[in-house]
Amino acid sequence: MWNDLVFKFIPLMAAIILHEVAHGYAALWMGDDTAQKQGRLSFNPLKHIDPFGTILLPLMLWIAHAGIILGWAKPVPVDFSNLKHPRKGMFWVSAAGIIMNIWLAIISALLMLLIPFVHSPYMQMVLNLFFLNMIVYNIVIALFNALPIPPLDGSKIFFGWINKPWAVKYINSGKTGLAIIVFLVFILPEIGRAFGWNWNLFRHYIIGSTRFLTSLLV
Repeated sequence: MWNDLVFKFIPLMAAIILHEVAHGYAALWMGDDTAQKQGRLSFNPLKHIDPFGTILLPLMLWIAHAGIILGWAKPVPVDFSNLKHPRKGMFWVSAAGIIMNIWLAIISALLMLLIPFVHSPYMQMVLNLFFLNMIVYNIVIALFNALPIPPLDGSKIFFGWINKPWAVKYINSGKTGLAIIVFLVFILPEIGRAFGWNWNLFRHYIIGSTRFLTSLLV
């Protein structure tokens, strides 16, 4: 249990919390200080915990031995109307979290190169497993958030710059998007299993892409 806490949940928490903090700093850079005023530019995990996305969902996936653990933090508040360049700003603010996760994965891979200089074999094992999980979870969070389904970042990256009523309506349809995510992650695979087919498209996308990208870094 303690090994799971150190090697799985701490890297996961770091990935999702720094993802949100990056959104806040990008918004501040682009002209909106809403996150700063609400104290959300903090690295204190307690300020970013979402009961379902940060605790319950990862716990459910862990207990279910789903083969993948993911989650999200409480979204950093952004008033896009305050941005200096609203359409360009929406793109960069939305992309900031994914960019942060990519950088964390790269930095973790570079730090792994220093592990052979650690004298203790036990510490080498600990550090290797920790940074490997940092790489994997940051790639997973980046891939997950890149999906063009609201309220995920991908919906704003792909459609937020389009000044059309349907685009605005789409990126604001968060509840519908969450229903789609639940359907893809939990319901569709069960329907496919009932017919003897493998319809776990979400798992194929996340795990297949993560394995490929991890192989490029490690």
